[in-house]
Amino acid sequence: MNDAATRDVYDAEAARYAAMTDAHNRADPRLADFMAALPAGGAVLDLGCGPGSAAEVMAQAGFDVEAMDASPAMVDMAAARDGVRAVLGGFDDITGETVYDGVWANFSLLHATREDMPRHLAAIRRALRAGGVFHIGLKTGTGAARDRLGRFYTYYEEDELTDLLETAGFIPRARHRGVDPGLDGADAPWITVLSDG
Repeated sequence: MNDAATRDVYDAEAARYAAMTDAHNRADPRLADFMAALPAGGAVLDLGCGPGSAAEVMAQAGFDVEAMDASPAMVDMAAARDGVRAVLGGFDDITGETVYDGVWANFSLLHATREDMPRHLAAIRRALRAGGVFHIGLKTGTGAARDRLGRFYTYYEEDELTDLLETAGFIPRARHRGVDPGLDGADAPWITVLSDG
């Protein structure tokens, strides 16, 4: 995430965001599906980890978890979780090759610009080991906008997201859709896609 205003919102709202997401992540069926697709003890990157609750669930399940976020407040919260190795960084800080068995990007890459998304997906693909899996969650729609809190979003329809994933070398295999309220209180439609790398 390169948008300073978005990062500042997450710094200011870290505690409230954690209160919203912690219980959900402990019971998220999509997180369970992601973990089921990983090898035992596999290396995972939680990209845009927020307060680290999903990373903690994965660490408790025996995975080697690196949690990355551009918000210093979120990194501090994630680092306090048992078994979580938290680092400050944005999407352009994914530079390794064949490092991870899985990358979990749950509603983080929606803060990247549309122009930057192909580059980020290509970096994630390079960072995955053979047989690796990639989870992405985005809000659906068209265009880009800021919410009432000032966070920047890029919205995607399913076909565009599928094209982006396939162009980057992923094989999408499971999709889920829903509508939920966000940190700004507005209901938003979303999609998640689990892909093979």
